[in-house]
Amino acid sequence: MFNPKLLADVMKQAQSLQERLARVREELGRRTVEASAGGGMVTVVVNGHQEIVSIRIEPAILAGADPAVLQELIRSAVNEGLRQARAMAAEAMKEVTGGLPLPPGLTPWT
Repeated sequence: MFNPKLLADVMKQAQSLQERLARVREELGRRTVEASAGGGMVTVVVNGHQEIVSIRIEPAILAGADPAVLQELIRSAVNEGLRQARAMAAEAMKEVTGGLPLPPGLTPWT
């Protein structure tokens, strides 16, 4: 049997969840993680939206360095930064969803 009050309650809860998700997404855009490679020779900062905010390369590595080594350090630092940012986003979403996983395709940074 159709219960309009029950439907209204479910819609209210869904709206509340959407609002909390929006706040978490906004917050993730402001939060960052930092990862480095090569003993700090390359450092990247990534925000919770999986965007690279900055890349810092120590000048010493540029002096006579093999380009392949620099490329590998950048790749390593970026990948680690993205891993950390995903973990940060997952933790933030756990607080909203009560630990329930998000449906496939729904990410906190979109």
